[in-house]
Amino acid sequence: MADRLLEVKDLSTHFFTYAGVVRAVNGVSFTLDHGETLGIVGESGSGKTVTALSIMRLVADPPGKIVAGSIALKGRDLLALKEDEMRAVRGNDMAMIFQDPMTSLNPVLRIGTQIAEAIQLHQGKSKKEAWRLAADLLDQVGIADAQKRVRQYPFELSGGMRQRVMIAMAISCNPDILIADEPTTALDVTIQAQIIDVMREMQTQYHSGVILITHDLGVVAKVADKVMVMYGGRTVEYGPVDEVYYNPHHPYTWGLLGSLPRLDLSDKTRLTPIDGQPPNLLTMSAGCPFAGRCPYELPACRDTWPQLEIVGLEHGCHCLLPSSERVSDRDKLPRFTVGVA
Repeated sequence: MADRLLEVKDLSTHFFTYAGVVRAVNGVSFTLDHGETLGIVGESGSGKTVTALSIMRLVADPPGKIVAGSIALKGRDLLALKEDEMRAVRGNDMAMIFQDPMTSLNPVLRIGTQIAEAIQLHQGKSKKEAWRLAADLLDQVGIADAQKRVRQYPFELSGGMRQRVMIAMAISCNPDILIADEPTTALDVTIQAQIIDVMREMQTQYHSGVILITHDLGVVAKVADKVMVMYGGRTVEYGPVDEVYYNPHHPYTWGLLGSLPRLDLSDKTRLTPIDGQPPNLLTMSAGCPFAGRCPYELPACRDTWPQLEIVGLEHGCHCLLPSSERVSDRDKLPRFTVGVA
C-alpha cells in the first residue's frame, strides 16, 4: 500500500561473536499504519527489543548487523540511508521510549536540556523556545509543576515521572512512529495504567503508529490493534489482537495465554507454565525454535521452518501441526487454557 506507514519484510539481525553467530531476529515481517498499535509479545530473548533497535538502526555494529530484509517508512527504504540521513529520521519521524529511563536519561543533564536538544536539532527552535516547549511537554504528559521539574535532574524524579519524561522526549517532534520498549516495567500497577493512558492520549493527539513491546498480555489486549508473538527470533503468530487472543493457533501462544491469571477461574486454579528453557540462539536448528518445548512436536519440527499459514482475516501462523488438529487439540487438552478474562 502506498500510504502504509511502516512495512518490515523478512528482517534478520545477527550478532557475530567469538562464540558464533547469534541469530537474534530471523525473517520477521509486519506492517503498521497511522493511528494503529502493534503489540509485540514473547518471553525474554525472543527478539522483541532487537527488532525495535533494528527498525531504529541502533544495533551496535560490530557485533550486530542487519543481514537481510527491508524496512520501509512511508515507502522510504531506511536500510539504504546514510548514517547522517538516519539521524534526521530518529526523533523526528520515529522515536523510541527505552525500557529503563534511569539508564536512558543522562544523570548529569537537566531534564529540560535533554528534551530541548531534540527540539533544537530537528525543529530549529531557539534554546529559550525549546525550553518553553519542554515544559509544555512535561505538562502534557501529566507532570505537575512542569516549570520546576524541567530544571531538575533525573535522580530527583520518581520512576513513573522519569518514564513520563521519556514519553515527552519521544513526542517532542511529533513523530509518525512511537516505539515503546516495555514502558511499564518496574512500575506499580497504578502508575502502569497512568503511563499507558498517557501514551494512548498522545497517540490520539498526534495520530502516530505505536509499536508496544511488553510481557504484559493484558496491556496488549487493552490497547493494541494487532499482536505479533515472537519466539527464538521468529514470528510464530501474527494478526488482529482479538483473532490471536480468542482464536490462537500456535502452541506457544496457547502457552502464553495459559500462564495468565484469570478472573473467571477459581482462585485455586493453578497457572500452567511452559516447560523447558528458551533456545540457545547460537545453536538453533533450521526448524521451529519452539520444538523441544512443544507438547505437539512432530518429527519434522526440528528441521523444517513452516511457511506462513493464513488461518483467519489477516491472521497468520507458522506451525506444522495441521490446522484441524490445532483447533481440536487446543479446546480439549487441559495443558493450555485459551482465552483471557
